Amino acid sequence: MASRLGTQLGEWRATTAVAQSLADRIRMLLLDGRITAGERLPSERALAAELGRSRATIARAYELLEAGGYVQRTHGSGTRAALPAQRIHRPEAADEGVIDLTIASVGSTPGLHAATVRALDRLAGLLGTPGYSLDGLLPLRERIAARYAERGLPTDPGQIVVTSGAMHAMTVVLAAFGERGRAAVVEQPSFPHALDALRRTGHRLVPTPVSPGEGWDASHLVDTLRAQRPALAYLIADFHNPTGATMPELARARLAAVARTTGTLLVVDETCAELDIDRGWTPKPFAAHGPALLIGSMSKIAWGGMRIGWIRASREQLPQLLAARPSIDLGSPLLEQCIAVELLDDLDALLARASARLRAGRQAVADGLAAHLPGVPMPEVPGGLAAWIDLGGPWSTSLSLAARDRGLLLPPGPRFSSSGVLDRFARIPITWEPEVTAEAMRRLGDAWRALHAGELPDSTRLAASAVV
Repeated sequence: MASRLGTQLGEWRATTAVAQSLADRIRMLLLDGRITAGERLPSERALAAELGRSRATIARAYELLEAGGYVQRTHGSGTRAALPAQRIHRPEAADEGVIDLTIASVGSTPGLHAATVRALDRLAGLLGTPGYSLDGLLPLRERIAARYAERGLPTDPGQIVVTSGAMHAMTVVLAAFGERGRAAVVEQPSFPHALDALRRTGHRLVPTPVSPGEGWDASHLVDTLRAQRPALAYLIADFHNPTGATMPELARARLAAVARTTGTLLVVDETCAELDIDRGWTPKPFAAHGPALLIGSMSKIAWGGMRIGWIRASREQLPQLLAARPSIDLGSPLLEQCIAVELLDDLDALLARASARLRAGRQAVADGLAAHLPGVPMPEVPGGLAAWIDLGGPWSTSLSLAARDRGLLLPPGPRFSSSGVLDRFARIPITWEPEVTAEAMRRLGDAWRALHAGELPDSTRLAASAVV
């Protein structure tokens, strides 16, 4: 049986400096969260058999990791992943000059300040109330419901639960409907934090593929639901993160029908649903085709710091959601809800500004690829948050490490996978200002050239010191 480490290593291959390469890869798995500190790793003998390498190679890789503080080895207790006692210096978003491409979120909308000022008057009328609201302010729920109706899904305000962002909505949904030990179908690639949430609640992840050009393999997805009969399926049907694909209407209807027969709860993430640049058509919300819980958010259209999201559910699902919520929190901040009301009153302008930013960001990524990574094609990106770049080979993790040495944080492709694969892909956000993106692509090009020249990134050289 494959170990979790072996699964996370995925497409790792090395022809020279095998022990060093393996140590580098395990270290990266730890730094980006695919392996957790304290997790037990396979024995030298077991990992050697699994990877088809000599035991001496595995022993050397573990020695390199131990020297850097990335594993702890105790006789009788095996080898466990660790973080160095002395914090490693690695670029963080707050460091001067670092560009953080792990973030795919548009900057604050120009109308946010004015909306905040107007919201203060709205908040003043609430100061005499207790301030708690499990389902959210009625004016905000009314506006969210009205938007669903405009998109082709009649919705009552009573079907909306306001949350503190989309991930908080996911947490509430899993608290209400999650089933530990049951299968959960997820797209591959998908949003990493949602995958983490499903793992944390004890779900067994079953992947189904999504690609930028072809989108979903509808037959694979349907067959997986029928074979696994999962408790739930987590999907991003509109401007899929990270591929940008949109699920066709007929595929939605077919999937909704199959999910009904398998007893599968469809949880559909709509945080990117209205980030249209030039798709050319607009599908109805997924729940227009059959039962589905929908998750939405203000953070992708207004500002990442705008922590307001929502759940659109059936009337039958509402009591279970509201019963689960008090164990998590007692309501979302009223001021932010008031600001969201003001912003949604001018939603068309809000979406137009987001679209213009994304269009400029998409062009900057395309220009950067052409200038600095020749031969790496720009995929079609009709909307959404990012370009899912095919590097042409399993270089994403190594490229990510090399980029760190140049003040660029780039999440490797396997971070978007449930099983450690996809190392030939990288997600590049189209959300940053063009001048920031241009500099990011220049640094990425430097890392690309160094990688293909055979240079090891400084951050992959594990020495006896805990400081790299």
